Amino acid sequence: MYDSLSFVQNEIANGNLTCVELIAHFLKEIDSKKHLNAFLEVFEHDALERAALLDKKKEGRGKLYGLVVAIKDNICFKDHLVSASSKILEGYTSIYSSTLVERLLAEDAIIIGRTNCDEFAMGSSNENSAFGPVLNNADETRVSGGSSGGSAVAVQANLCMASFGSDTGGSIRQPAAFCGVIGYKPSYGLVSRYGLIAYASTFDQIGPFTQNIADMRQIMSVISGADAYDSTMSLRRLAFTKGAESKKMKIAYFEEIMQSEGMEKEVADAVFAQIAALQEAGHIVEPVDFGYLDYLIPAYYVLSTAEASSNLARFDGVHFGYRSADAQNMDEVYKKSRSEGFGKEVKNRIMLGTFVLSAGYYDAYYGKAQQLRRLLRDNLAQIFSEYDFILTPTSPTTAFQFGAKGDDPIAMYLADIFTVLSNLTGTPAISLPLATSPKNHMPIGIQLMAGMMEDEKLLDFSEELLS
Repeated sequence: MYDSLSFVQNEIANGNLTCVELIAHFLKEIDSKKHLNAFLEVFEHDALERAALLDKKKEGRGKLYGLVVAIKDNICFKDHLVSASSKILEGYTSIYSSTLVERLLAEDAIIIGRTNCDEFAMGSSNENSAFGPVLNNADETRVSGGSSGGSAVAVQANLCMASFGSDTGGSIRQPAAFCGVIGYKPSYGLVSRYGLIAYASTFDQIGPFTQNIADMRQIMSVISGADAYDSTMSLRRLAFTKGAESKKMKIAYFEEIMQSEGMEKEVADAVFAQIAALQEAGHIVEPVDFGYLDYLIPAYYVLSTAEASSNLARFDGVHFGYRSADAQNMDEVYKKSRSEGFGKEVKNRIMLGTFVLSAGYYDAYYGKAQQLRRLLRDNLAQIFSEYDFILTPTSPTTAFQFGAKGDDPIAMYLADIFTVLSNLTGTPAISLPLATSPKNHMPIGIQLMAGMMEDEKLLDFSEELLS
């Protein structure tokens, strides 16, 4: 199984494997698992052509030589379709490549296709895609998580070696938890958002799914770093080399989170078992007060939908993408194209965002949520001045059955209750597949959060926990 970059590169170096053979292997796997609906498009011709070129490259091979990756369908790749899994971008071909894609190709990675996702990255189950849901490879009656469910399943089902998603409120970590893979949201400003179709610009962050931390480090050493096309990027450069010998860490957890409504007993038990294992290994793990749990989801959805209502205004049926065939005048072009092109969840969030930004409600909702966001940042800064990490479940439940939460949007939004804090504050977080539910045998993800730009320390400790 080709789930490690170092293994693949060694096999190629020893003459036991070629890039063309590697792509042929993954194309066969993708075809055998196409019912999972993880891929919206497979770049078969492009991938084989690039593999053949890389096989001729004997010197100066890039850091990611032979890495077969998939990209979420909201990441632009020049001359390839990109739709954010929405009808509104039907038939749209990207006219440029994202910084992520440019950096991957510059280091000899091979992009094998684009993956399914919740429409415009809005969802926690991948049931909101205009192209149908993504099935969980561990149990096909259950959701893959969202919004980056296709990218998570592509790695889970060994359809590629790594994949990329976007994380606005947990859209990498939650599907990683549901699928039993590693999903990492870097510090905000560490990976360029240029070429990522925006949902909420102050929350969105691109990040990888992998099977191991070594590949995660190698990928991050390539894709992170300042970008002139993204003015929100940090100028700080992280090396992502493996740190020195590990030391005993001080880890916080929130007691009120462990007692929150909707938490499955098996998930809580897994977290407490992890805490006990850490303490037995000599780490300090202590409960800390956190009085904002009930405000996280409201603040996140007020702020993120406000930004979405602005960002999605560009999809209007005039400039590109879908245009209603029934429109008789300019007003109808706008109204009918957007009404027919956007799905229900996207329209709900646009309406909510427009409402909280409207006159008379701006201060009451948007202004208050921004104030809370500052309080959260200050609170976490205080915690991270005393502790190395914060440990939580990634999700309060394991992957649920299709349709289980479709009629209850609040229940669906609460699936992100433990992940949105990282996006509200910009701090890095990772979901690690450290447990399995004894009840339904589905993966359980444990989340670790670190202080701003402490990404290298976070990956080092994650590798220790997985070893």
